[in-house]
Amino acid sequence: MTIVDSSVWIDYFNGKINRETELLDQLMGQEQLGIFDLILTEVLQGFTGDGDFTLAKNALNALTFYSTGNKSAAIRCAENYRALRKKGITIRKTIDVIIATNCIELDLPLLHCDRDFDPFVAHLGLKVL
Repeated sequence: MTIVDSSVWIDYFNGKINRETELLDQLMGQEQLGIFDLILTEVLQGFTGDGDFTLAKNALNALTFYSTGNKSAAIRCAENYRALRKKGITIRKTIDVIIATNCIELDLPLLHCDRDFDPFVAHLGLKVL
């Protein structure tokens, strides 16, 4: 199981070819893919056309779905943010803290193309593809 970040899905749906979208193409049909509620929201909110929205929604609905929210998860996210800040690293987007922390907690690798995840790899044990 691999979680695919919105940064990859957005590139994929926009037809951008890069290392991550090529890897996503390879993983489809070979490995089970997962999606967090926040990633689903980020990806779907970007579609302007109803037809594209519906196609993407149907495709993403086929993935294994994970919810990111509860009190203990929120506390773990804050702890991870603070741990990185103590090292002089400030993560720009709270949503990336939530995604990285949930991947760490669930021991699931993340496929992404967003530099905000790099400190989670280097300092907190996030697994990536």
